Amino acid sequence: MRRRLLLASPALLLARPSLAQGTWPQRQIRLIIGWPPGGGVDVFGRILQPVLSERLGQPVVIENIGGASGRLGSLAAARAAPDGYTLLLANDTFAATETLPAPGTQPVGGALEPVTQAIEAPNALLTHPGSGIADIAGFAAAARGRPGGLNVGIPGWGSAHHLTSELLLRAAGGLQVEHVSYRGGGPLLIDLLAGKIDAGVVTLAAGADHAREGRLRLLAVTTRRREPSFPDAPSLAESIAPDFHLATWQGIFAPAGTPPEVPRRVHAAVAEALQDARVTQRLAPLGFAPASQPPQVFKGLVEGTIGRFAEVVRVAGIRADGA
Repeated sequence: MRRRLLLASPALLLARPSLAQGTWPQRQIRLIIGWPPGGGVDVFGRILQPVLSERLGQPVVIENIGGASGRLGSLAAARAAPDGYTLLLANDTFAATETLPAPGTQPVGGALEPVTQAIEAPNALLTHPGSGIADIAGFAAAARGRPGGLNVGIPGWGSAHHLTSELLLRAAGGLQVEHVSYRGGGPLLIDLLAGKIDAGVVTLAAGADHAREGRLRLLAVTTRRREPSFPDAPSLAESIAPDFHLATWQGIFAPAGTPPEVPRRVHAAVAEALQDARVTQRLAPLGFAPASQPPQVFKGLVEGTIGRFAEVVRVAGIRADGA
């Protein structure tokens, strides 16, 4: 028996993940994005993907799993093996759905752990040039003149953009609009470009090219200061909502229980990628600012965002079923 145990022990050691030896990753990594193509998270993910693959030495393959305001993608990541080969790229809607889980579901935050905050960026309030809304003051005037009459698109009920819109409406003196929910920023922009809705709230990056080329009109950004890539567009703080500031963030999560070597390597690889000129040159025009925060700092940001969104859900009486 003693001999058999001694012979077995090397095999047992070899059977364990070789993360302690620093050999992760040894194969392709799946990066889940909980939104359809065309939204802000997908835009950033596809900028990051090729350089991150280089830094990690293995292909990083994006898998879009849209639906339920990003929650379907979060659930898929939470149910994956905690071996480092499935990661989730999410934005602050992850925090929003923790405060407003869909009926019959539970928060998933405990099943996922923050790995690194990658970027932060403004959200944008956009309209179609033919909407009759010339600027942010005109938007506020239209909302006051027709309470609940303006249709404002959001990339999912209970998404961060939805709760951001609720916050800015309250900060602007209690404006009332009708929120129209979509399955992501991409589908929302299709209708906004077609003039089917009056306005929309998306991550600036999702609508930046359309605004730059005149297909959409950028009314305002949600950060305290103007976005340098759109110097003519005011911030909400300087226009209709004094002191308003809310920046969206994006970061990477891993299934809980993932070996600690993985978050360290991923954080380091993302930090390196965000200094690569091939990435930075594409981020700046979209309003993406590199953040590159480690797991513990990112965890604090997630928890703080959950607290802020929970308060607006409570005060505004928002229900997950949209009633």
